[in-house]
Amino acid sequence: MSEELADEPLEFDEFELVLLVSGEHPPELDDDESERLHRRHLGHLRAMRDAGHLKVAGPLDEQRDERWRGLCFYQVGSIEEATRLASLDPAVVAGRFSVDVMKWYTPKGEVTFPSP
Repeated sequence: MSEELADEPLEFDEFELVLLVSGEHPPELDDDESERLHRRHLGHLRAMRDAGHLKVAGPLDEQRDERWRGLCFYQVGSIEEATRLASLDPAVVAGRFSVDVMKWYTPKGEVTFPSP
């Protein structure tokens, strides 16, 4: 094991990590309604990306807690604004998901995302 010490980064990029969690009381939907809601959810994510708010998003699999459904990385400057935007997602409005939002820092330039 190396005893080498790393220098601390001088600058960080700051993101808002949004964890999509299964809602406490998700709506009971038939297959058609569920498909429509899913498509509206994906449309919301696309709109957030096109507007420059969302950097990347995707579902989770093989997670320890099955309630954890997906991750979104926003870059809007505050947890409050990321929460507001993520809460506009039709799947959140409908109660299928709730959001848990936190800050995530990474050394400046270490992570890049494609432009919308």
